[in-house]
Amino acid sequence: MIRHIIFDMGGVLREWNPDKFLNSCGLPPEDRDLLMREIFQGVEWPMQDFGLIMEEETLERVCRRIPERLYSAAEKLILHWEDLSEPIPGMADAIGRLKARGYGIWLLSNASRRHGEYWGKIPGSEYFDGLVISAFEGVLKPDLTMYQTILKRFGLKAEECVFTDDMPVNVAGALAAGMDGIVFKGTEDFIRELQKRGVQI
Repeated sequence: MIRHIIFDMGGVLREWNPDKFLNSCGLPPEDRDLLMREIFQGVEWPMQDFGLIMEEETLERVCRRIPERLYSAAEKLILHWEDLSEPIPGMADAIGRLKARGYGIWLLSNASRRHGEYWGKIPGSEYFDGLVISAFEGVLKPDLTMYQTILKRFGLKAEECVFTDDMPVNVAGALAAGMDGIVFKGTEDFIRELQKRGVQI
């Protein structure tokens, strides 16, 4: 029986769409492509999620590799990406209903140490019972350690948990840890998948 729902953040609770973030900067194609490579496809972003560097260092490193005219756009994308990201429609309501039904609500996310600065602004965050953030663990999903950490830290049984993430490889990690898993494809699909598993929502 499922008693706990474990959520990823980006792409599940809040948009994670670098293309949209870049489009908001109104850049010509060549500059847009450069920032995509240097920021979102660069080594610094996963380093942030590992907890090895902070966003300010990422910005400093990126600015060494880009023209000065792009510094302000880089700052916006690195230090304020969450302001460019919208909540996933319907998810806060769905989580609230799950919480009201007595399910445990948990977060397991690859995110930087700055996570705490914006987490409370995400609709539905008030329903969460606990969270595990990669930057504070020094490990990223889909490493099995991440899933084992949330189970051990909060005394959860794997067979009573279902994990949802928009990245199939991360859901595969949850399955390897003994949890059930749902690849997130939108709120309505997610609710249907929960109901198939007997979850009351």
